[in-house]
Amino acid sequence: MALLSRQPWLVASALLVPLLTLASPGWLKLVGVPPAWSVIWLLPWALSEGRRAGAAAGLGLGLLLDGLHPGSASLMPGLVLLGWWWGRMGRKAPPIQRSFSLGLLALLGTALLNLSLILQWALLSWRGVVSLQGRVEELAGGAEALRQAGPQASLLALPLWRWEDLSLVGLQVLLAQTLLTALLAPMLCSLQLIFWRQVGAGWRGSSL
Repeated sequence: MALLSRQPWLVASALLVPLLTLASPGWLKLVGVPPAWSVIWLLPWALSEGRRAGAAAGLGLGLLLDGLHPGSASLMPGLVLLGWWWGRMGRKAPPIQRSFSLGLLALLGTALLNLSLILQWALLSWRGVVSLQGRVEELAGGAEALRQAGPQASLLALPLWRWEDLSLVGLQVLLAQTLLTALLAPMLCSLQLIFWRQVGAGWRGSSL
């Protein structure tokens, strides 16, 4: 609560992420895929405030974005990990100011965030197939009956179970969003990083 009182811009700026996610203009999309606004917001905040604040912001932002699109896969694990990693980097390493470095970190962050979603989808699909196979075996009278019946078409057709689904759809989204986020990050993240450092220096100085 003390952090929120000292950082009145934190909640206001974080709320822009779901708004931009829902109302992303067409000219800011690549093959229909918008940039990762969560990465563009979280990167400068974590670099400025440290790993704990970065992980907490990633958790809150993940909860907010998951509420917009309820589903089995969650953005929280990826955003928490990125917030902690970038925050640790901001505290342990020399200050990151170059636009190229911000673009590279945004590129890696977007790729890791999408890979975490693809991994969750694959695991959930695999668990669904195993569960359904167990039910079919029980109803059919054992594994022998299932083997004689052959592969179940309904199981093999589950979304994101086949490698074609992951390699075509998932890879296309990953590449498009990663490239677009990396192109926007140098400008947008640089401005935010300057802003957060100035605001942070102000409230830290006033608290002394």
